[in-house]
Amino acid sequence: MIVPAIPQNEKERLAALRESQLFGSSPEAEFDNITKLASFICKTPVSFISLVGESSQWIKSKVGTNLCESDRDISFCSHAILKPKMLMEIPDTRKDKRFEDNPFVVRENDPIIFYAGMPLNDHNNQVLGTLCVIDNKPNKLTPEQVENLKALATQVEMLIELKQKNKHLQEVKKELNQHNAMLKDFAGVVSHDMKMPLANMIITADVLKAKYGKYFDEEGLRYLKNLKQSGLNLSEYISGLLTHYESDKIAEVNSQDFDLHQMLEEIIDLLNITDDAEIHLPEENIFIKSNRAALEQIFLNLLSNSLKYNINEKIVIQITFSQDDDFYNFSIKDNGIGIPEEKQEEIFRIFTTLAVTDRNGNKGNGIGLSTVKRLVNGLGGKISVCSKPGEHTTFHFSVKRNF
Repeated sequence: MIVPAIPQNEKERLAALRESQLFGSSPEAEFDNITKLASFICKTPVSFISLVGESSQWIKSKVGTNLCESDRDISFCSHAILKPKMLMEIPDTRKDKRFEDNPFVVRENDPIIFYAGMPLNDHNNQVLGTLCVIDNKPNKLTPEQVENLKALATQVEMLIELKQKNKHLQEVKKELNQHNAMLKDFAGVVSHDMKMPLANMIITADVLKAKYGKYFDEEGLRYLKNLKQSGLNLSEYISGLLTHYESDKIAEVNSQDFDLHQMLEEIIDLLNITDDAEIHLPEENIFIKSNRAALEQIFLNLLSNSLKYNINEKIVIQITFSQDDDFYNFSIKDNGIGIPEEKQEEIFRIFTTLAVTDRNGNKGNGIGLSTVKRLVNGLGGKISVCSKPGEHTTFHFSVKRNF
C-alpha cells in the first residue's frame, strides 16, 4: 500500500473545506439524491460523497455502506484528489500497488475491488473531496457512465456553491436585520426626544404672537407663522416616523369584535374635516373581528390622503367592504388628483413622495403609505392601488379574518 501524498496547496485546500462547513455535517437529501443516482447509473452497489480532511475523510452522503469516516492514509479519495480535474478509475484494486494490501481491499466482507472517483472542486478550484462509486468485484465504467458520473460531480459542486451562497446571504440578512433594528431603535429614541422641544417651539410661537404680535410688522408676523408651520410639519414627520417603526407592535395587538360603521364614523370625526367632503360608508353595517388599532391607523392614513390630495371643490370618497372565507376586503375610492401609473408601485416605499403638494400647499413626507403597507402585511393581507390622474384613486386592501 502507498500512503497518498499531500497536495502542494494543502493549507488553502483545508481552509476552503472549513469554509464550506460540510466536513462532519449531517446527511442532506439533496446530496443523497445524487449518490443514489450515481450508484444507479454506474450499476455499483456503493456510492458516496467524501470530503478529505487533515487526517480523515468524512462521508457526507452514501448508498450501500455504513461507513461514516476513515483514516486519510487508507482513503482511496485521498489519492483521487491529487489530480483535481481527472476521474480516477481502478478496475481491480488488488492489481494496483497503491491499494493491493489496503485494509478496505483485503477485508473479508465487502472488499473494495473496483473504485472510480471524480474530484469535487469549489468555485476557487480547491478540491474538497470526491463523488465515487465502488464495487466488490472488478468492473469498468462505460464511456457513457464516465460522462454521467462527471456530470453528477458537477451537480455536487454546484450544490456546494449554492449552499455557500445561501449561507452568505443568510449572514448578510442577519446583519441587515441587526442594523435595521439598531436604526429603528435610534429613530424611535430620537423621535421621542424631539417631540417635546418641537411642542415647546410651536407653543412659543403662539405665545409670541399673542403677547407681542402688536410689535411685529407684516413681515415679522409672516416669519412667525412660517416658524410655527415648520414646527408643525416636523412634528407631523416625527409622529409619522414613530407610527411607522411602531407599526409592527400595533399589528400584534389582539383582535376584538367591533362595529365597522362606528369605527369609521369615529375616524371621520378625528379628521376634523373643514372642506366640503362627502364620505360614503359601506352599505351594510357589520360587526367584524380584527385588530381595531391597526385598522384605525390604516383608514386614518388613507382617508387623510384622499382629503388632502384633492383639488375639487367637493371631495367625494366611497368606502366599500366585502368578505370571503379568509379575508375582509376594503376599498377607498376618491375623486382626487390621482397617481401616475409609473409611480403606483413606488408610493409604498418609505420616504417616497410624488412631486406634488396637497390641498393646503404642503408636500408629503413619504411615510404614511409605507406605514399602511406594513400594517396591512402585519394583518396578513395585501394592498394595491388603481388610479387615473386627474380623475380618481382607489386603494384596495385586505386583512385576514380572525375567528
